[in-house]
Amino acid sequence: MSARLQAVLTAAWTRRGPLACALLPLAALYGALSHLRGALYRRGWRSAARLPVPVIVVGNVIAGGAGKTPVTLAVAEHLKARGWQPGIVSRGHGRQSDDCREVMPEGDAAQTGDEPLLLRRRAGVPVFVARRRAQAARALLAKYPHCDILLCDDGLQHLALARDVEVVVFDARGAGNGWLLPAGPLREPWPRPADLVLQTEPAAALLALPPNAQFFEARRALAHEAVRANGTRVPLATLRGQPLAALAGIARPEAFFAMLRTAGLTLAQTHALPDHADFTHWPRPPSQNETLLCTEKDAVKLWPLMPAALAVPLALEVPPAFFEALDGRLAARGYHPQRTP
Repeated sequence: MSARLQAVLTAAWTRRGPLACALLPLAALYGALSHLRGALYRRGWRSAARLPVPVIVVGNVIAGGAGKTPVTLAVAEHLKARGWQPGIVSRGHGRQSDDCREVMPEGDAAQTGDEPLLLRRRAGVPVFVARRRAQAARALLAKYPHCDILLCDDGLQHLALARDVEVVVFDARGAGNGWLLPAGPLREPWPRPADLVLQTEPAAALLALPPNAQFFEARRALAHEAVRANGTRVPLATLRGQPLAALAGIARPEAFFAMLRTAGLTLAQTHALPDHADFTHWPRPPSQNETLLCTEKDAVKLWPLMPAALAVPLALEVPPAFFEALDGRLAARGYHPQRTP
């Protein structure tokens, strides 16, 4: 999807306007197919793969990123601190390959996907990608049998993988206009059953919650330092007053640009690209005097081409009560870490 079309749809999904109403017949068809697919699993005509370790799925019901990868990273760090030995599986959206493979720290984002590569580097745990998440999970456990819990980054709608805990992530958009794709942003009707609901940004409207789900609010903000390709750090404060350009190939580029401006940075240029964009054919900004800023997710693809670019991480502050609830849900299902923290 082009950045322009993505922007038009994103704007249409905030209200039930003429464009959204015109797309309602397609949304009805999408909903019918989604319901039929779910019925196949609910009635046992299709079976979900059950793994020998607990599975936590972190995903969202709205199209585009809502902050699920930072949440996956935060959950992985928490599990390690509790004594678990987690692994992560993902489809690897945007990658050129279609096989099942391990993501290595020095890997190529074009072959593994940008988010899995970021998770591998930041979390320091085994990460595998495959179209079928159960295939990725079995490959991970075969190579790393010490892993005793799995995180599925995205995959809320991937019903072929059984899960023990579901974490649904929302951002400032909430559920949008409440309609299914393409008339609205929803991949499936909301509210739907879930264990934990985490909102990573304040929303204008209250979010409807499913029964028995626990709701928490996190805070997402820019880190105080940018990161170079060699790992060294640059305080954002030292960039104020300098000529800067910003690039984002994420679901909501303007949100990243707004955060940079709020941090006191002056952006001479902004480059909004589609989510999971490939930078191979992206031209270098015209002015060589401008420092280029990007997101961490973009950096794993951009650094091989433009090593001078600075990545500005997003810091996610998750309330302790969320992790306590997650531990409680695992314990209620009989799962406990095998090691002492």
